[in-house]
Amino acid sequence: MDWLVWRSVWSDSKALRAPWFRGIVILSLLPACSPVTVLNALAPKAGITKTHDVRYAPGARHELDIYAPAGAMAASVVVFIYGGGWKDGDKSAYRFVAAALAARGFLTVVPDYRLFPQVRFPVFLQDNAAAVAWTKANIARYGGDPQRIFLMGHSAGAYNVAMLTLDRQWLGAVGLDPDRDIAGSIGLAGPYDFLPLHDPELEDIFAPAGDLRLSQPITFARGDAPPLLLATGTADTTVLPRNTERLAAAIHGDGGVVEERLYPGVDHTKIIGAMAGVLRWLAPSMADVTAFLRRYAGAATAAAVHAPVDR
Repeated sequence: MDWLVWRSVWSDSKALRAPWFRGIVILSLLPACSPVTVLNALAPKAGITKTHDVRYAPGARHELDIYAPAGAMAASVVVFIYGGGWKDGDKSAYRFVAAALAARGFLTVVPDYRLFPQVRFPVFLQDNAAAVAWTKANIARYGGDPQRIFLMGHSAGAYNVAMLTLDRQWLGAVGLDPDRDIAGSIGLAGPYDFLPLHDPELEDIFAPAGDLRLSQPITFARGDAPPLLLATGTADTTVLPRNTERLAAAIHGDGGVVEERLYPGVDHTKIIGAMAGVLRWLAPSMADVTAFLRRYAGAATAAAVHAPVDR
């Protein structure tokens, strides 16, 4: 991902004229200093409390990081699931996303999860579901509100988010119900409707599904799901924008709540890179994500206040 971000940003002439970008160029030329390393180094630190390597389940790659606004009390919670084609990724690479959200008042959880070739479908969904269940049960101790949990992901992470939100079985297996326990979900540049498969590696990853339609978020599109924000760039050639357009249309067609955003000229990496403060001009990702979270965090609070009390 690192050099894809670098190449994508380098291609934008506006970046070349920015003084801060010249600083990134210099830093990126230093040994072992990738662009993502630079973005993480420039991420906000003041007013944010980070808790490293919290275990959410036994075994390898079952730890998460928590970024909390300092002094957080009942803050809205975002579980951010990174992408990487279900075969790459590490929670430490996404400090720039989590810190940016925490700086806006959202307690952010970033879990690691098992990847191909160690595992195949649906194990990565089961891992993500376990991380959400841990968050629901424990996040109040870190200043988060378990009644206001949002899911957010980029690329393959957006796929994971969509599956957890739309197909009730994955959260159901850990005692949760997305319609009750998730306040809303956000997908950036996600693959939601990508059959037929033409890549042998993807065929291997999803072979355990048997009927491959059961591996596709669009199969489970429904009108009674939590609210969704689905955003993509028109210049994305890694995950084609039609994935977002088709899933949004299917949910709309069933009477569901979905906000669709198509960013002109934005590609697969700029949409997530724009979450960093120094790259905010690349796309309105942060503005749209923040507005969505604030809108539906209020709705979740109101629903909790008026919920019937078990007696």
